[in-house]
Amino acid sequence: MITIIDYKAGNLTSVKLAFEHIGQKVKITDRPSDILSAEKIVFPGVGAAQSAMDNLKSLNILDAIKKVIADGIPFFGICIGMQLLFESSQEDGGTTCTGILPGSVKKFKTDDKFCKIPQMGWNTVKITKPHQIFAGIEDNSEFYFVHSYYPDCSNKNYIIGQTEYADAVFSSAVAKENIVAVQFHPERSGRIGLKMLENFGTWNGR
Repeated sequence: MITIIDYKAGNLTSVKLAFEHIGQKVKITDRPSDILSAEKIVFPGVGAAQSAMDNLKSLNILDAIKKVIADGIPFFGICIGMQLLFESSQEDGGTTCTGILPGSVKKFKTDDKFCKIPQMGWNTVKITKPHQIFAGIEDNSEFYFVHSYYPDCSNKNYIIGQTEYADAVFSSAVAKENIVAVQFHPERSGRIGLKMLENFGTWNGR
């Protein structure tokens, strides 16, 4: 059973349907007790960093997240669910995030008038380190992105995938022990994205 955390940060239906499409049983919840008893956890989301952090705190979810990560439960962050794992974000004038991963989230900047922000569409991911989440996925495969802010992981040992956009080379995939997180949306990335979700479904967190 895969537990998807609902902290009121976007529509979770597409994530749920993608996992069900590959035969996974899925539960969406905003209850800390459900999170604490989960076998595998997906931390997705879209929207703004500050409101997402406020929701995590008001729903009493944050401590549960930290506990299951400390207990070694396989944990998958997607999009803003990845960004919130870092120490801070430039969004909303500066937002303190969970601090589970080292680094910060920065706003795209570019002088190229033809480069649109937010990044919205397909882009390649350069695999910089082997990981089970990329099993059966070719280097420089394309995934679907929608974001104006990007993760900058300060510990390079945790970076497993990188992407270039708007004069930045950013951490589009990171992994630390039982945590894996991606900036793109695997649930919206077709066959390759479904393969990644399948890989998470079979990953034991080590």
